[in-house]
Amino acid sequence: DSYESMVEAYKTGRGSFRVRSKWHTEDQGRGTWQIVVTEIPYGVQKSRLIEKIAELLIARRLPLLDDVRDESAEDVRLVLVPKSRTVDPAIMMESLFKLTELESRFPLNMNVLSRGKVPGVMSLKQVLQEWLEHRKEVLIRRSRHRLNEIVRRLEILGGYLIAYLNLDEVIRIIREEDEPKPVMMERWGLTDLQAESILNMRLRSLRKLEEFEIRKEFDALSAEKDQIESLLASDAKQWKTIRWEIEKQRDKFGSSTELGRRRTQFADAPEHDIVDIQQAMIEREPVTVVISEKGWLRALKGHLADFASLTFKEGDGLKLAFHAQTTDKILVLTTGGK
Repeated sequence: DSYESMVEAYKTGRGSFRVRSKWHTEDQGRGTWQIVVTEIPYGVQKSRLIEKIAELLIARRLPLLDDVRDESAEDVRLVLVPKSRTVDPAIMMESLFKLTELESRFPLNMNVLSRGKVPGVMSLKQVLQEWLEHRKEVLIRRSRHRLNEIVRRLEILGGYLIAYLNLDEVIRIIREEDEPKPVMMERWGLTDLQAESILNMRLRSLRKLEEFEIRKEFDALSAEKDQIESLLASDAKQWKTIRWEIEKQRDKFGSSTELGRRRTQFADAPEHDIVDIQQAMIEREPVTVVISEKGWLRALKGHLADFASLTFKEGDGLKLAFHAQTTDKILVLTTGGK
């Protein structure tokens, strides 16, 4: 398809791409050759494709082709054998592209759920804009989730600090009180979460509590909390983060990387005379062309030896009959000069 039609498809969000098999001519020596297909269009079933070519061969719709073989192993390798060495490989392939799934069309329909809710067909630019908005939403939600985790952990660490500073008293309450939780909450103004966290620690672990460790974690989390809060407060910082994330993806999947390199090629379909291609789809067979006195024209199968047996409508008769082939070009002139 033309470059223009591809651009148009991306502008409107709708269109299709022509996808062709990859092929080359393989020299068999002594002037003979065969065509080898190494890639077939995405989504095309190889077995079905070969079946279809075989059906067309039997139906004599592919006069230039003699045989098709599947020699694939890990890679695709379809062998197409021409009727004779004089066949034009490109014309033979054009006739196959027209009749089989060696060429297919791949549709493009960029129907996107805008904001994850409203469906609509969008241009490439709009799709990318939607995707960026989505990245931003993910960033905000992820940051808020992390912020909640930090706030909860900081609360627990605050409780540990109080427990550390009053360790003997805490252990005494846990050992002696029937309901230690409300007592501890009352005594040091602890929250439910803090008291619960202290009670959930083994006494052995409580003994090992270290102020340095608690403060180190507390300070690191506080710094992260400040960072997240400033990110959530600034639109510019959010976009900067998204840019950084996408750049990391580009380093991994960019077109210069092994993962991201192009697998397909762009090409213009070769220009061939449409008559040549149509000719390539007609089996060469003998026919007899008959013209009647009143100007009726018809072709009969085979080379008829006896024209006397030909029948005509009432009041009409034979004017002219001759032998020809289905692939011949015949020029007919009327008395009016057409």
